[in-house]
Amino acid sequence: MDETRKYHMPEGFLISTAEAAVKRPGRKDIAIIYSTVSAVASGVFTRNLVRAAPVVLDAERIKHGTGRAIVANSGNANACTGKRGMADAEKMSLAVADTLIIPDSEVFVASTGVIGTPLPLARMLPKIREAAGNIGNSTLLDAAHAIMTTDSFPKIASARFKVSGKDVTIAAVAKGAGMICPNMATMLCFILTDASITKDALDEALLYATEQSFNRITVDGDMSTNDTAIVLANGLAGNKAVHTGTKAFGVFKNALTGVLMSLAEMMVRDGEGATKVLKVLVKGAQSEEAALIFARAIANSLLVKTAVYGCDANWGRVIAAAGATGAAFDPDTVDIYFGKVKVVKNGLTTKKDAKAAIELKNSTVTLTIDLKMGKAAAQLMSCDLTEEYIKINAEYRT
Repeated sequence: MDETRKYHMPEGFLISTAEAAVKRPGRKDIAIIYSTVSAVASGVFTRNLVRAAPVVLDAERIKHGTGRAIVANSGNANACTGKRGMADAEKMSLAVADTLIIPDSEVFVASTGVIGTPLPLARMLPKIREAAGNIGNSTLLDAAHAIMTTDSFPKIASARFKVSGKDVTIAAVAKGAGMICPNMATMLCFILTDASITKDALDEALLYATEQSFNRITVDGDMSTNDTAIVLANGLAGNKAVHTGTKAFGVFKNALTGVLMSLAEMMVRDGEGATKVLKVLVKGAQSEEAALIFARAIANSLLVKTAVYGCDANWGRVIAAAGATGAAFDPDTVDIYFGKVKVVKNGLTTKKDAKAAIELKNSTVTLTIDLKMGKAAAQLMSCDLTEEYIKINAEYRT
C-alpha cells in the first residue's frame, strides 16, 4: 500500500509513538492518542467470552461517556493473564494519566499480540511515560504502524464533510490481518473526530457503522479476545451538536460508515497470506438476516476460499456451503455468478466454469448467489486462503 497517500486530521488530537521491545526490538510498538480537550467517547468490543484485560477495563470506562487518551501496544495481547493482566492494564493507563495530568478514568487501553504472556511492563512503562511527555512527536500514520502485528501495511482512512456549515473531519487507524470473523475482527480501531455530537448519537452511529463494516468481514472464521473500536469526538469543529434523528446525524453516520468500510476492506485485502479479496453477495433472500447466514457460511468456507485461490470456479462448494447452514432455500432455483459469468442457472451448470476461472484471476472477486426467494440482500468481504496463511500462523509465537 502507498504510505504517501493523504489523509485528513481532525482538530485537537496529538499522537506519540515509542519503541518498548514488547515482543522484539527494532520497531515502534507503543502508540498514544491524546485529545487536547475532553471528548465524547463510544466503543464496541469483542463478543468473545474470553476478554483481554484492556477490553474489560475499557468496557467499564466507556460507560462514563468521555475520554481524553488511548494508549495501545502491539506484540502482546495481555489476554488470559489473570489479576496481573488487569493490574498491568491499569498501570499503563495511570502512566499516561499522570504524565498528561488528566483523569485516569478517561484513558483507554488497547493491546494486541500473543495471548497468555504477561506484559513486559519494566520496559513498557518508561517508554509510555516518555511518549506521553513528548505528545505530538508522531503522526496518525506512525500510530497505524505501531499497532501492527501480522499486518503487511498500515491502515488509515479519513473523511471531511460539512455539518451545520462547519468542516468536520473523521480519521481512523486500524490493525487486523488474521483471526478475523464476525462479529468484529482481531482488530484495534481508533477513530478520531472533531465533530460535536451527543453520546447517544455517537453510540448509534458507531454501532451502525461497525455492523456494516467490521461485522461483515472474515479472513479465517476465528474471533479474537481483544477486538476494540473506540471513537473520540472532541467537538472542536464548532458545529452545532449532532443529535439522533436529524439530517446532520445521517451525514455523520454515513461518513463514519464509509471510513470504517474502507478500513474493513484493507483488513481483508491484508488477510494473512491472502492474494485476493472475495466479496460474497447473497441476494433474493427473504430477509437480510437470512442473506447474512448464507453469506457468512460461504465466505468462511475453507473449500470456497481455496478454490478462489486456485482460480477454480468450483460452484459446487458454494451451493454445498449454503445448504450446510440448514436455512431454507430451493437449490433448484439458485443462480450463481463468479464476477459477471453465470456458472449456475436454476441449480444446474451453464458449462461456463472455464470462462469463470478467468474472473478468478482478478485481485478482487465478486461471488453472487441469487436465491430468488425475496428482495433482501447482504454482502460480506472475505479473502482467499493460501499456504502462506499456514506458515504465518504456525510461526506466530516464534
